[in-house]
Amino acid sequence: MASHNDTARDEAALWVARMDAGVWDEHDESELQAWLDVDARRSGLLLQAQATWLALNPTQDLAREAETSPLPVYRRRSFFALAGTALAASVAGGLFWFDDSTRFTTQIGEIRRVPLADGSIAAINTASQLNVTVAENRRRVTIDHGEAWFQVAKDAGRPFVVEAGSVRVRAVGTAFSVRRYNHGAEVLVTEGVVETWVAGAEQRGVLLKAGQRAFVDEALEIKEEPAPPSSIDRALAWRGGNIDLAGERLSEAVADLNRYNRKQIVLADPALGDERFDGVFRTDDPEGFAMAVHSSLNVRVTIADRAITIGSAKK
Repeated sequence: MASHNDTARDEAALWVARMDAGVWDEHDESELQAWLDVDARRSGLLLQAQATWLALNPTQDLAREAETSPLPVYRRRSFFALAGTALAASVAGGLFWFDDSTRFTTQIGEIRRVPLADGSIAAINTASQLNVTVAENRRRVTIDHGEAWFQVAKDAGRPFVVEAGSVRVRAVGTAFSVRRYNHGAEVLVTEGVVETWVAGAEQRGVLLKAGQRAFVDEALEIKEEPAPPSSIDRALAWRGGNIDLAGERLSEAVADLNRYNRKQIVLADPALGDERFDGVFRTDDPEGFAMAVHSSLNVRVTIADRAITIGSAKK
């Protein structure tokens, strides 16, 4: 059975064929507008249908009109007539569907929230790079490095699969994050259910529900961890530009904060790394974090141009 999106996509192609098949009057335009008003995503589908044909027929005349006319191009009638009804039907049937692929990159300290072509949303953490491909029967995200959280638009006909090295995470309509490491990936689920596995060992995959987290090792081991809702919320505080600590070791907190800043915090006294720390801090304020450590643990802090050093206790 065709999905709702597939049906709308076919309808968009038929509208393009209709716009170019003959006389276009106010009644036709009123019907088109009523179709567009049903779902905001239909405008994008109509543009994709037009772009598909323009990509197949890149004549100067069409390119010039595309540049000068607001889309949809209601007055252009000739390009489907050039190829006849067989070509119009093939476009409507999706034979010329092309992948919509986009690469997203964030710099150190940058956190981006972006809409994806299928209506999903991605929040991309610092120093991350991922590629998103939305095609007719699949949605694929490849995380080269870094971390992202996804609010996935429901579309049972196009599973949403995230790849982080050999780790795979699949969802249909849910919300979850994936952070890639050298030897695997951490998966946190905030809504719905996801399936995660390692490529080549699909039979050993596990289901994770909202509020659960797991580390998926590329050596085929999946370690599920107890994760109360507050723990998930703290782990994803970066979406709001924060790190939320609740008894974490200072060395771990420093390592996490250093991900977001070129000015690095250095623990001059390694023994301080075992100290436990609480609080909510801005990811872009390493100085504020260091001064909080200074006040809480009574340790010396030196702030220089390129580094912040947390040293031994005051005498």
